[in-house]
Amino acid sequence: MHTDIKSQFPGRSLKEFKSHGRGFWRDVSESDWNDWRWQLKNRITTLEQLQRLMPTLTPEEFAGTQLANQKLSLAITPYFFNLIDPADELCPIRRQMIPRVEETHAAPWEMSDPCGEDSHSPVPGLVHRYPDRVLFLVTDRCASYCRYCTRSRLVSNAAGYDFHPEFDKQIAYIEQHAEIRDVLLSGGDPLLFSDEKLEYLLSRLRAIPHVEFLRIGTRIPIFLPQRITPELCAMLKQFHPLFVSIHSNHPRELTVEVRDALGRLADAGIPLGNQAVLLKHVNDDVEIMGAQMQKLLMCRVKPYYLYQCDLIAGSAHLRASVRKGLEIMEALRGHTTGYAVPTYVIDAPGGGGKVPVSPEYVLSHNADRVMIRNYEGKIFEYPEAADGTPTFAAPKEIEEPELA
Repeated sequence: MHTDIKSQFPGRSLKEFKSHGRGFWRDVSESDWNDWRWQLKNRITTLEQLQRLMPTLTPEEFAGTQLANQKLSLAITPYFFNLIDPADELCPIRRQMIPRVEETHAAPWEMSDPCGEDSHSPVPGLVHRYPDRVLFLVTDRCASYCRYCTRSRLVSNAAGYDFHPEFDKQIAYIEQHAEIRDVLLSGGDPLLFSDEKLEYLLSRLRAIPHVEFLRIGTRIPIFLPQRITPELCAMLKQFHPLFVSIHSNHPRELTVEVRDALGRLADAGIPLGNQAVLLKHVNDDVEIMGAQMQKLLMCRVKPYYLYQCDLIAGSAHLRASVRKGLEIMEALRGHTTGYAVPTYVIDAPGGGGKVPVSPEYVLSHNADRVMIRNYEGKIFEYPEAADGTPTFAAPKEIEEPELA
């Protein structure tokens, strides 16, 4: 039933756009700080660097960082590291980025490939699970590494997956399958490629007649907004219809720099959607999620999917319950614009694909009527339409009145 939802997301401070500045890198020149290649070259990748910048590591974080490269490498851009609150162990950015020893504990139901991508891969680096679209994996590298990564088996190569995409074979497969109309570039992160390499790849895909539109899945605008240059946007603009799906989980990630980067993509005519993951002690809260979805709209980004955290090995400490996800979805529906309400999905374990889950709004349904409830818990009846062509009785012929 409907409950009062924290006065419907009053947390205005959560929706403020802030710049966290250069922080520990205050002596770095403005040109270097705003150079995405400098950001990549100066990522935090070792325990020694992390301890120097954040001496408040907990025992769990210390142990986890020592073991990080056995599962998924540690890497955080200086820009994104500045969003971490070193005084708060439950800082939502810290939870997503800093390894913890819990990553080494796998529950019996967790898997290395929870979405069954490898079993739907006809050629290396290409996943063809759905009839009309393919996932085109282009790299195993990201600007920073999320600790709940669905593809931690291959991303960063910490586990020795030895991922080598073969673009010619991937493209040849797409050319040979006319049912494929939608290609999603992902990885790793495609926007780590140079403009020239990415343009070459997009040009080859755009040249395939039956490919109707292209998509790029990326977390670069969040981790590395400096990468979203006017030159990149001008290049991407050549390949419309082109969609970009970003990945942001918390309003703290949506800074002034991110808002401006997303604005450049939107100004290039690129539709933007966000894919978030429901994470324990990160965004499993009605107020936080409401602020996040509304703030995304202010960045000209449509909330697209909210994912239940996949059953990736070692992710139990970050997995919120489906029950909590449904509670949040019920709090969003009707209390904010529909544009701010994503589709909540579970990627069915083992390769079943995305299954939407939502609160129960249909209470009963028979041949004559549908009983539904709204966001306030009020019950309504809707008459069910008959399938097929409706039949009506022929109108009776009206006799003309006799004239006197």
